Amino acid sequence: MGQKEMIAMLLAGGEGKRLGVLTKDLAKPAVYFGGKYRIIDFTLSNCAHSGIDTVGVLTQYQPLELNRYLGIGSPWGLDRRDGGMTILPPYVKQKGGVWYKGTANAIYQNMSFIERYNPEYVLIISGDHIYKMDYELMLQHHKHTGADVTIAGIEVDWKEASRFGVMHIDDEDRITAFEEKPKNPTSNIASMGVYIFTWSELQKYLIYDEASRNSSHDFGKDLIPAMMRDGKGLYSYPFKGYWKDVGTIDSLWEANMDLLSDESPLDLSDSSWRIYSVSPNQPAQRVGADAKITSSLVTEGCMLEGEVNRSVLFYGVDAAKDSLIAESVVMPNVRIGEGARIYRAIIGEGAVIEPGVTIGGPEDEAITVIAVDQYVTVDHLLREVEHS
Repeated sequence: MGQKEMIAMLLAGGEGKRLGVLTKDLAKPAVYFGGKYRIIDFTLSNCAHSGIDTVGVLTQYQPLELNRYLGIGSPWGLDRRDGGMTILPPYVKQKGGVWYKGTANAIYQNMSFIERYNPEYVLIISGDHIYKMDYELMLQHHKHTGADVTIAGIEVDWKEASRFGVMHIDDEDRITAFEEKPKNPTSNIASMGVYIFTWSELQKYLIYDEASRNSSHDFGKDLIPAMMRDGKGLYSYPFKGYWKDVGTIDSLWEANMDLLSDESPLDLSDSSWRIYSVSPNQPAQRVGADAKITSSLVTEGCMLEGEVNRSVLFYGVDAAKDSLIAESVVMPNVRIGEGARIYRAIIGEGAVIEPGVTIGGPEDEAITVIAVDQYVTVDHLLREVEHS
């Protein structure tokens, strides 16, 4: 294998417990988003636009659908012999299989994959964030500062800061303090979970961290604080664009709703930075004579006879007359019966909503989630519905 300047390692094994029934049989990066996409499309498209042609995808939890979706990486230009996409499930050694114990351990178990390419730099990214980012610009920043590790940082709402690793940085972007998910954060500059490491340094710290009995083998909790203690060069790359960690029902719903505003912070129609995906071949959507659609994203293959307002509809949704879909996300191939009302909900793929059913309400603040393939009748409505 020829040497690569930088390769990417994409962590896509998240269990996604906070997404509830949506991830019961599905890895979080494979969850649907934005009418035509899955969450992982965003980081893979970023790689394509950033000129990264070698990506290792580390899978773990419920990987079957994700693996089928990724295939050989064709939509993202990763179907190539010299590099391309490689799926990296947990290693099976002679003594049996070993689950990835943490983010750092996942990379440690795949050091031999990285060594095949002998890169100068390793980009570590996650498969469950929605954003557009040129990793090449981040690499230039990494080289300019002479960093051992560069962490992409974004200002978040102070109320949200305790969900993330937060950083203090000086005037030259050097990280002077790093705390992983602090109860009382003293900074609102959050780590985006996007790291560029100089490979020679990362290699040393992966080996050191693996040997540490007290480590949870996580980048944010263990490896980065160890580098900090040793006085290594830790720098932040300030990111100003749209970024959303869609790990909860509320944040997944909010990110879909963000696409519907007139001045959307995430422009999916930008031809200079397309988001690539595996798109099923569907006929054009059909809008009936009495249908009414406002401020919505409606994908091909939909047949609509009712009203759709501020909602995201994936392909193959069939909504009968007098139905109402408001402020909702409807996954592929959902059937919605005559007179049904849906407010502030996420409807799982293949669900059937019987005629006359009402889900949520115009005044209901909670997001209602209907499971994949769930059959919702008037009698059984609240039996298996999950509220966030």
